[in-house]
Amino acid sequence: MRSLISIGDLSRADAEELLRIASVLKKELNEALAAGRRPKAHLDGKSLAMIFEKPSLRTRCSFEIGMFQLGGHAVSLQAAEIGRLGQRESIRDLARNLSRWVQIIQARVFSHAGVLELAREASVPVINGLSDFEHPTQIIADYLTILEARGSLDGLRLAWIGDSNNVAQSLMVMSSLFETKFTLAIPEGYDPPQEIWAVCEKANPKARDLISIVRSPKEAVKDADVLYTDTWVSMGQEEETEKRRKAFAGFQINDALLACAPSHAFVLHDMPAHRGEEITDSILDGDRCRAYEQAENRMHAIKAIMCWCLGAKV
Repeated sequence: MRSLISIGDLSRADAEELLRIASVLKKELNEALAAGRRPKAHLDGKSLAMIFEKPSLRTRCSFEIGMFQLGGHAVSLQAAEIGRLGQRESIRDLARNLSRWVQIIQARVFSHAGVLELAREASVPVINGLSDFEHPTQIIADYLTILEARGSLDGLRLAWIGDSNNVAQSLMVMSSLFETKFTLAIPEGYDPPQEIWAVCEKANPKARDLISIVRSPKEAVKDADVLYTDTWVSMGQEEETEKRRKAFAGFQINDALLACAPSHAFVLHDMPAHRGEEITDSILDGDRCRAYEQAENRMHAIKAIMCWCLGAKV
């Protein structure tokens, strides 16, 4: 039984295997759709419980539709039904009950500690669908998108523009695994916490040589293959909205910034996007943005993770 709570749970070989499985599943689906038939039911008869403390579009669709395509069944458990983790009933009881009914659990939560406890108490695999510390399923989709666009992950240079949120932190760990040169352009006072550096160094002792923090977006993108941004205000930080808008005002991916990057560079955004804040319409809707490819690849990546966790042969 394998869970995925952090990118730090993976070796490089594990991450490469997830990318391989995702590519195979994507090919199988496209071939099945073209032929007018169902794709292979790699998880036939399996059931998935999806816990959502936060709103979700890409995560819910990716897990629910993905499980259907794999031959299984998914049930969605919203905060209105089960409350916040540990409030209506203990996480231990929730985990042990779900483990009697389903073969795998996904949890999209506010607290990373909650999903860690859920994984400890469950007797089935648990997947972190997003927490305040990491967003591992997103990063598998991101690297799949980059691999498809570049044909290789070798020598990759990645620039992050904006807040050091859960996506940035998972990217730090993935960059450590793949020895990606990762530069984060972040305003003073918003640097990644020391806890994530420890995860990075466990993944690769050379992590601090691979990852750098700068204050200038132009400096970050000057030799980047990929520019990446995300919302300045994550769910649960709404009371900081105005403060963050001021702090991040110069950290926007726009035409002027993209012009400072190499001509082959492209843009990623995990969405939802706040157009006119961290990214402009001209970039998000332009031909150098791969945000919608990322959104599609969320499903293929998540299908791969579920198959990997449950030991399905793909």
